[in-house]
Amino acid sequence: MRAVLATDADPTDPLRGLAVSDVDEPTAPLGWTVVEVRAASVNHHDLWTLRGVATPRERLPIVLGSDAAGVTAEGREVVVHAVVPEAGPGPGDLRDGGSILSERVDGTHAQRVAVPEANLVDKPAALTFAEAACLPTAWLTAYRALFACAGLRPGDRLLVQGAAGGVATAALLLARAAGIEVVVTSRDPGARQWALELGAAAALEPGARLPERVEGVLDSVGEATFGHSLRSLRVGGAVVVVGATSGPNPAAELHRVFARQLRVLGSSMGTREELAAVLRLLERSGLRPPIADTLSLEDAPRAYQRLAEGGVRGKLVLVP
Repeated sequence: MRAVLATDADPTDPLRGLAVSDVDEPTAPLGWTVVEVRAASVNHHDLWTLRGVATPRERLPIVLGSDAAGVTAEGREVVVHAVVPEAGPGPGDLRDGGSILSERVDGTHAQRVAVPEANLVDKPAALTFAEAACLPTAWLTAYRALFACAGLRPGDRLLVQGAAGGVATAALLLARAAGIEVVVTSRDPGARQWALELGAAAALEPGARLPERVEGVLDSVGEATFGHSLRSLRVGGAVVVVGATSGPNPAAELHRVFARQLRVLGSSMGTREELAAVLRLLERSGLRPPIADTLSLEDAPRAYQRLAEGGVRGKLVLVP
């Protein structure tokens, strides 16, 4: 079958190790099954693999991709939960030693993928395969961060640092659907404008003073924004860290944390049950993930190049 592979890792030239080629058909151990992939989205996690961060070089070559929607041999239309267990049939949880597809086992950027049967969630008929394939990484991460970690409720306010990324976009749309007012920041005027079009109440430059303090902050930027995240919180508020693209070592500002009784939380991905909740929310609300483009599996290098260059508005989806 055809698949998109990481054959090598290079932190300065990640696309050098990207290849589309023939690979052996996947085999399913006990408790696993093979899914025919109908759509698979591209994430920055895939680029981190090619940079040598997400997957050690000794595990290469490996099939890339963590997100997929497809069909089982029995004709069941499913969405794949991307976290697989360290051992056993699953489902996996990163808190218990699990890993993301394409880190230890082959991923979803292929015609078929083997996954634990427990990782399968029924795809709602209202969602297309391409829409469903956008959800298991970015949207699941945002859902868990906002509702399970920060505990945000209708009527609260949220600051999203670094608008227009996959998790940031999902957080904006999920929060708006839940009745939460959203303010975003970005250095890119185009990203700020796009966030306003998606329903943000305000779109500001990084570090700008907010109209009002917020109950929660979603921060995927790290060093460059963490101090601003803390200063933007109301007493008792929470900043949920889901990434650190600008660096992992900000000043802690502990005096602000204890004096204002702030919570600093880390979150990554989510559970199978939370993915099912995301699917139900989209099915019932009519909310859909923005899709920037749909490309064939053979065009995967072009999709990866666009993601690496930045400026993509919405998800890039591969259709085998």
